Amino acid sequence: MDSTEIEGKTIDEAIEKACAEFKVPREKLHIEIINDGSSGFLGLGSKKAKIKASIMSIDMAMDTPAKQIQKAVQKKPSVPADAAPASKMKDATDETIAIRAKKILEGILLRMNLDCPVTIEETPDMISLNIKGDGSGLLIGKRGQNLDAIQYIVNKAISKYADNRKMIVVDTEEYRKRREDSLLALAAKLAEKVKKSKKALTVGHMNAHDRRIIHLALQNDESLTTKSRGEGEFRKIVIMPVKKGGDWKTP
Repeated sequence: MDSTEIEGKTIDEAIEKACAEFKVPREKLHIEIINDGSSGFLGLGSKKAKIKASIMSIDMAMDTPAKQIQKAVQKKPSVPADAAPASKMKDATDETIAIRAKKILEGILLRMNLDCPVTIEETPDMISLNIKGDGSGLLIGKRGQNLDAIQYIVNKAISKYADNRKMIVVDTEEYRKRREDSLLALAAKLAEKVKKSKKALTVGHMNAHDRRIIHLALQNDESLTTKSRGEGEFRKIVIMPVKKGGDWKTP
């Protein structure tokens, strides 16, 4: 199915139904809210929430304010005429895949009218593509959403050339390291607050990568535990003191 309209008592309930119907997690669905729903007056005149759901495509993944990026998504990354066939690329080395990913990223940047050099760094687990230049504000976007979208496109485009490949990370001006340092500092600050108050604390919604950083930062603290609640982009982290005889309360 391409898309379908689904109703529920709340938006969250409608999204859960959509996930069940398409048999995919929230992150892989494109959700368009048609009606927020209302409870009416004394139960009269209530309306169900309604959404339109479809499987996320590359175009949808780049639903950001940057029009230049949207245009880049609508076109497939250019492939050099002398590029090896996909069947042969599956057996290519990591170095070849890294170069191919670099060319795809450079093609996206050109369509965004950004003439920024890209460098490659490799580790046993991943390939890092680092964008140099003064266009970092546009590239990063709010909470890194533009950078994440570009990274998604590069990974998606390169996946047809290689099986069991390394993760490709797209970064600019060390944004991801600065973001990680900021999240680690936030985790430490919130941990102390929870320990002092002995009450659970909910952190605002974050993407999966940011949530993972918070979870890992606190996983070795025996006095605390962390959980994720919610669905998709509305998923949040809850930091709680380890329960001892019921001496803490949720907010």
